[in-house]
Amino acid sequence: MNFDFSDDQRRLQDEVRRVLADHSTNVHVRRVLDGAAPFCADTWRELAALGALGIAIPEAHGGSGMGLLELCLVAEEAGRALVAAPLLPSIYLAAEAIRRAGSAVQQAAWLPRLAAGEAVIAAVLDERNHRVLKDPKLSLADGKVSGAVQAVPDGMAAEAALLLVDGRLVLVDLRGEGVERHALKSLDPTRPLARLVFDGAVAEALDAADGATVAAQVVNGAAVLLAFEQVGGAARALHAARDHALQRRAFGRAIGSFQGVKHKLAELFAQIEIARAHAYYGAWALATGAAELPRAAAAARVAATTAYNAAAEESLHLHGGIGYTWELDCHLHLRRARWLGQILGSEHAWREKLASALIEEAA
Repeated sequence: MNFDFSDDQRRLQDEVRRVLADHSTNVHVRRVLDGAAPFCADTWRELAALGALGIAIPEAHGGSGMGLLELCLVAEEAGRALVAAPLLPSIYLAAEAIRRAGSAVQQAAWLPRLAAGEAVIAAVLDERNHRVLKDPKLSLADGKVSGAVQAVPDGMAAEAALLLVDGRLVLVDLRGEGVERHALKSLDPTRPLARLVFDGAVAEALDAADGATVAAQVVNGAAVLLAFEQVGGAARALHAARDHALQRRAFGRAIGSFQGVKHKLAELFAQIEIARAHAYYGAWALATGAAELPRAAAAARVAATTAYNAAAEESLHLHGGIGYTWELDCHLHLRRARWLGQILGSEHAWREKLASALIEEAA
């Protein structure tokens, strides 16, 4: 039995990596870091031209219709290249929710634009991750939304927001009346956040009668995709540390020859491979619609969050004093590791989900 991706899928991954090597460079990422743009339009445009944004969108709606397995490989390369673009809200969450629950008109209106990189949609499908006590809870009355949500990825750049409100999935035009947007500071400015405030904003409901169920499925799928991003980022951070250890010399020899350094690199490699195995299991569950998806997604998120945090921290340490400088990318990986570890629910929240899923299965 083959537990790996096919040769064709690997060739697709190689092509995505090649494109991102040219269009998600240190320069591209740091333009967003410095506040020169809300996201990297060049990276977004090239991913769209490659067909990567529409890889899980049906051909009838402007996508390539390949599937979610292939999207996992795109996510891994996005994490490796520290892509500063709205993949999470627009592609992992909004596009998948509209594909599953949108009407024919909504699918025709949004999916081709998402696949072409012409639209950005913010998404809040689990309000618990986007609320603080002082904020009024989201509510839906007479087709209008009121309330507030915090820490919404790409909320300033998006033209619409997909929200789960009172068990219904709704689309809100963020350029319309009754909407306020406030930029928030983010630990990782390459992935900016916003606070969205709604006061009777007109909402367009998706077709799903049980929006909460669809939202939970989409969030679990996004968790698997983020786990692939974390695995890709962790591998990149590890390779940077390894390369530095092979070049940096102390006491007449490369520091990579010291036992303490070799052991640390080996430990990180093992953690990343464990996370990769969980991510692969999650990819299988996602692509096949298996009942194990909630458990597989939670396990992937826990393992990948642990691995990326460890790799980013130790890569910075192994670079020594130069690792703490602004010029090196170590801090970019540390920022991204922290951001990814919190944005769709913390590691502790996913551990709780994993424990609950295991208890249910054992009952």
